[in-house]
Amino acid sequence: MKYDVILAGVGGQGVLSIAAIIARAAAEAGLSIKQSEVHGMAQRGGAVESHLRLADHPIHSDLIPTGHADMLLAMEPMEALRYVPFLAPSGAIVADRTQVVNIPNYPDATEVYDALERFPCVRLVDASQIARSLHAARASNMALLGAASAFLPLPPADLEAAIGAIFGRKGEAVVEKNIAAFRAGREAACGD
Repeated sequence: MKYDVILAGVGGQGVLSIAAIIARAAAEAGLSIKQSEVHGMAQRGGAVESHLRLADHPIHSDLIPTGHADMLLAMEPMEALRYVPFLAPSGAIVADRTQVVNIPNYPDATEVYDALERFPCVRLVDASQIARSLHAARASNMALLGAASAFLPLPPADLEAAIGAIFGRKGEAVVEKNIAAFRAGREAACGD
């Protein structure tokens, strides 16, 4: 088994927290993990990117070759488009519909959604709205992770345990809000 994920977003959206949770759940399951991340200018609204590779055998490179990612998980739709060259033909795109307009010539939202929906397996989820509806606006990344959990080779319970471990030092209320967002995102994407 091998599963490669490209994670993308804008600084401050929690892309690296998603990567840490998936990696922790995978490690607990006994899988090999490699991760690399790029977050230059992230605190000023710049792009954040992470390559996350999971396998049941040793992994020799932390970078995913172009055209080989099993999933593109993006906290922002334009960032999803930026990384589609990494996606394998059978790969899935899971992206938040909420735009972060951080460039002057940001295209019309409809054009971005239409471009993404041309791919065979796309889930555009309003993760930001899901999190706001739970009074947990900062947990939109967990709502998106919940939506992506349908594709990941890890049980949802293992991902929830990793959420608890990663956010545990912030207190039980924070853990509960993040798990609630995870479950709501999964329900929005999967209907369960």
